[in-house]
Amino acid sequence: MAISKVERLMNLVIALLSTNTFITAERIRETVYGYPENASDEAFSRMFERDKNELRDLGVPLETGRVSQSDPTEGYRINRDAYALPAVELTADEAAAVAVATQLWESPELITATQGALLKLRAAGVDIDAVDAAVAITSTGALPGLRGSEDVLGILWSAINSGQAVQFPHRPSRSEPYTTRTVEPWGVLTTKGRWYLVGHDRDRNAPRTFRLSRIGAEVIPIGPPGAVKPPEGVNLREIVDRAVGEWPSSGQARVWVAEGRATALRRRATVIGPRELDGRAGEEISVDIGMLDRLAREVASYGPDAVVLEPEALRDDVLTRLRAQAQPAPEVRA
Repeated sequence: MAISKVERLMNLVIALLSTNTFITAERIRETVYGYPENASDEAFSRMFERDKNELRDLGVPLETGRVSQSDPTEGYRINRDAYALPAVELTADEAAAVAVATQLWESPELITATQGALLKLRAAGVDIDAVDAAVAITSTGALPGLRGSEDVLGILWSAINSGQAVQFPHRPSRSEPYTTRTVEPWGVLTTKGRWYLVGHDRDRNAPRTFRLSRIGAEVIPIGPPGAVKPPEGVNLREIVDRAVGEWPSSGQARVWVAEGRATALRRRATVIGPRELDGRAGEEISVDIGMLDRLAREVASYGPDAVVLEPEALRDDVLTRLRAQAQPAPEVRA
């Protein structure tokens, strides 16, 4: 029964590693399972040459030399020192990442591989159980902020790796209904124990962040593979920090507020003076920016009763939010 080339190459590597001396091609032909017994000398020679070249292309340190001092016949072996991997040394953060990965991929297909990887790392003296408190892996294997979203995470990562857009039901909060969103995913990351998807929202035509716990289970990759690529130089961490209100900004913002409106915003602002805007009476105020994303949400919540005059970044953020609110909600799939 014929065996695969991969199995034959594996047998060849095992044979060449198990000897301290050089062994001849003829001896390899006789002892390595996978080379046809009835093959002609020419056929074996061609097959063996291809196998040697493939091993070298894979980085296997295949050496040639005389079988012995008295026998000048050319033989082969693998340099064990060059073939062996160096000792495994991981930092605490790297060890934590390995532990997280093994928790994420506890599928029936991968559980054996992940358990084997953990065993080898422990044998090498790597303490993968001593993960950082921020990671906080529990004994049950559940990751913080991910409970119930493991399948969603797997589909999203697969789509990111293949460069495909995704479509999924999403709700801004538990009390609101799901709407269908179409997103070009750029990455998934965590902050403060929660998992977020970052990407370009085609429905809003702007970068958006989605908490995984608010994404429904029906995540569907759409479009051809390779069609989606993150913008060059995009900072996913910065986008998430802005979205969750953790991105600090210094300086003051100038905002126009309509007369008698935006009371909460007025309370923490300094009044610059009265000002009319498009025929409406009001005042120009100065307010600390603090968390830019949080201030943008607040100003946008007042609709036409509050208008950012500067800085431009805050003004653009508010306008993007208002345009998104003005768009009709996409239909919810049955």
